[in-house]
Amino acid sequence: MALQSDRWIRRMAQVHGMIEPFVDTQIRENEGEKIISFGLSSYGYDLRVSDEFKVFTNVNNSIIDPKDFNENAFVNVQSNVCIIPPNSFALARSVEYFRIPRDVLTLCIGKSTYARCGIIVNVTPFEPEWEGFVTLEISNTTPLPAKIYANEGLAQVLFYQAAESCEVSYADRCGKYMGQLEITLPRA
Repeated sequence: MALQSDRWIRRMAQVHGMIEPFVDTQIRENEGEKIISFGLSSYGYDLRVSDEFKVFTNVNNSIIDPKDFNENAFVNVQSNVCIIPPNSFALARSVEYFRIPRDVLTLCIGKSTYARCGIIVNVTPFEPEWEGFVTLEISNTTPLPAKIYANEGLAQVLFYQAAESCEVSYADRCGKYMGQLEITLPRA
């Protein structure tokens, strides 16, 4: 597998619709205000987090079960800023819609700006031929509330192209998170 460059990512986004909407450069400010960067980087793409969040609350739960997840474990928030309680987490979705080619595997990793504040984005792959908006898991590992900025960078996606296509893709096996259009809770 080879890590792909900005030229390859640009071509795949523009010709094949791999990332929509696609930002062709790294954006670091908006109308003179500094923001957490997003867009095309040297060897990846910094995705943005939308303004839709599901913030974890333990008011209605005593246990978290990935096989029987209770939607009441979250409070829905739509805002330009999301406050994640101490030692808690939120789910969110990307602004960008991804279509991963059959011979590509990606890794989505958190940006260092947030990591240096104790805010961790779960490392997750986008498998070959997966498509959808990304459901992002954001953990606040600190004893203080943490602020997340909507429509700004949250995670970087790295693209690895294989020498040959996989035998069975995510689409072939009808993966349970295929075609996500909104924040998707755990499915067993």
